[in-house]
Amino acid sequence: MGQDLSRYHRQLLLAGFGEAGQRRLAGSTAAVIGCGALGTTIADTLARAGVGHLVLIDRDFVELTNLQRQVLYDERDVREALPKAEAARARLARINSQVEVTAIVDDLDATNIERLLAGADVLLDGVDNFETRYLLNDYAVKHGRPYLYGGAVGTAGIALAILPHTPQCDAAWETLSVGNRATPCLRCLFEEAPPPGAVPTCDAVGVLAPAAAMVANFEAAEALKMLADRFELVSPTLLSFDLWANSLRQLEVTRAGGCLCCRQRVFEYLDGGRGSGATALCGRDAVQIRQQRDAEDVDLVAAAGRLATHGEVKVNAHMLRATLVDRDQAYEITLFRDGRAIIKGTHEPGVARSVYAKYIGT
Repeated sequence: MGQDLSRYHRQLLLAGFGEAGQRRLAGSTAAVIGCGALGTTIADTLARAGVGHLVLIDRDFVELTNLQRQVLYDERDVREALPKAEAARARLARINSQVEVTAIVDDLDATNIERLLAGADVLLDGVDNFETRYLLNDYAVKHGRPYLYGGAVGTAGIALAILPHTPQCDAAWETLSVGNRATPCLRCLFEEAPPPGAVPTCDAVGVLAPAAAMVANFEAAEALKMLADRFELVSPTLLSFDLWANSLRQLEVTRAGGCLCCRQRVFEYLDGGRGSGATALCGRDAVQIRQQRDAEDVDLVAAAGRLATHGEVKVNAHMLRATLVDRDQAYEITLFRDGRAIIKGTHEPGVARSVYAKYIGT
């Protein structure tokens, strides 16, 4: 293995962990999808714990407003406009040279997920939109990979450890109360993504760094249990808290009897049948984002209220139009009641999806 275990002395002392657990970590691969507030804390913790291989996937680059909560970056990364995955890889190399870190600067989607996540033993959620979460959930259920779901907005956070069923183990796992027990998947909890604009985003309402850190550390702790083969210790409850309201709850969750994903094994997002389609509009320096979804219309008035702090917003019964500046680039967002949007100011679909996720949400 080649690792010097002395640096993990305090971890080795933990009851039920020891050298055997440490060696399991060293032989494991964890994929961290999204290198923002959640992802950087997760990656930092797992690297210090000695997880042998970290795969970091992020499409974005470092900016000044990230430094309030994204722990692997500094002002030099901002000046050099480094991609987040690469900046995180460089920082982690200085923290623990025994850990292999693979940085992937890309937008995870249905066309590349099988390739990018191949070999990962656990998937950790650091993303900013439900579309990617449903994609990860599909992949986790199809391949029987543990998935740590988490999110933090404002002063609140939510997290859940997901241990998917597999066809081979489904009948046996139904009778288990410990060990490799299966759990509800993400679509058992949220059958459909909330309508665009219905859920506040960090870029619209802000985020408290300790809230993001709490979610990230929950994800990291559950991942360490799994990678050390201590599945009987994995939390079976959904963590929900609000630091401003001084509330913390652990909620019992159950599988949905008719869940399309983990019961019927239909993988709409992984197969490319759901999610957003992005199309560059010829000659217009604009990209159309079309949400393939079956849900209620967007609340344009509520979305306008959240966007008003970022620029000029006009709204009527049919559409919303917002003009804002993001990273010194001006964009015009036209959002329709069905969730479709035209992002003017770019011809790159990846940039348009990023702007949509940041300010509209999915």
